[in-house]
Amino acid sequence: MDKFGKLKELISSVEVDADKFYNKGNAAAGTRVRKAMQELKNLAQEIRNDVTSIKNSGK
Repeated sequence: MDKFGKLKELISSVEVDADKFYNKGNAAAGTRVRKAMQELKNLAQEIRNDVTSIKNSGK
């Protein structure tokens, strides 16, 4: 559950930059959004792997 919490925190932290990029055209904010999305992707994959591992172990 710790990784899931980190995922939620990351999403909320990028919200401001997403607004700056999409609504105000701030290119630097777009770069930060892209970086955060890559981190989200990696974290989501880790969570998927953990879920599969726990599911297959029978816990």
